[in-house]
Amino acid sequence: MHKIRIMYKKEMLARTPPLVDQAFARLRHDVLTGTFAAGAKLKLDELQTAYGFSSSPLREALSRLAQEGLIRADERRGFRVAEISPEDLADITRMRVMLDVPALRESIAHGDDAWEALVVGAYHRLEKVEARLADGPVVLDDDWTQLHAAFHLSLLAACPSERMRGWSASLFDQAERYRRYSARFRKSARRKSNEHRKIMDATLRRDADTACMLLEEHILGTQRNVMTILGAALKELA
Repeated sequence: MHKIRIMYKKEMLARTPPLVDQAFARLRHDVLTGTFAAGAKLKLDELQTAYGFSSSPLREALSRLAQEGLIRADERRGFRVAEISPEDLADITRMRVMLDVPALRESIAHGDDAWEALVVGAYHRLEKVEARLADGPVVLDDDWTQLHAAFHLSLLAACPSERMRGWSASLFDQAERYRRYSARFRKSARRKSNEHRKIMDATLRRDADTACMLLEEHILGTQRNVMTILGAALKELA
């Protein structure tokens, strides 16, 4: 019985993510969802109290978030949540177009049947959860947000460049913070199933030119919609 208990404890420990990963996941979620306001100072002692982690995993988690561009590091002032501004959103969008569009083209060129199945499955799960949501900003639903990210990343999954995929994922998360922020000021939802479907269909037809054009317009359309709401929201807060 004693051996069984030891084996069970080892198995549970193996399943539990390291403290750094736990701290990173929780902090990342709260930054993306706006629990911490843009520009807010992230004080280590307050984070320890709020999350129950020691300073070491929290410092590592903060450093990783800084590498992703979600927070800013200052050697003298510690860490702050990245500011929100139209200029920053424009820069994120420009970089997404520069990376995601050629990454999709390469993904189409190299993708196999398993990759196609991944794309179809990701779209199906996204469409299903979106159909169940009530009217309102779907971006504020955590399940939808995760499936939305999974769909976009599935499109690029066959791109042979690990760096392009990694940078694209990081930029998607930075854009997600803006989608979340602007969603708080929306009066109605903007459903994107039709746009996603068109991108998927062109991708599966291996029509790279159409798929890349649609993806670029999709990214730029997000910028336009968020920028309109962001501009109005920032005026109200000024």
